[in-house]
Amino acid sequence: MSTFGEDLIQSLNEALAHARGEGPAVVHAPVAPREVRKQAKLTQVQMALLMGMSLSGYRKWEQGVRRVSGPAATLLRVIQKEPEAVRRALRSP
Repeated sequence: MSTFGEDLIQSLNEALAHARGEGPAVVHAPVAPREVRKQAKLTQVQMALLMGMSLSGYRKWEQGVRRVSGPAATLLRVIQKEPEAVRRALRSP
């Protein structure tokens, strides 16, 4: 079987275990993009650039039209704690 097939089967088994309440589950508290942005004292334009996304996409998060999940939520948490670290990391050499 291919690596993809093995990964897919493993993912499905993990999903089934999670649905049955078995195994470790990582659940993060929701993150509010508007609050993170205000805390970092950024405009929506600046925040969208920092997130590497379009302004309209970012606005949809703030308006609640789209849900923030996965890596984007993690990046928002990093911006909330260390906005300067993200700016430094994204600066051109």
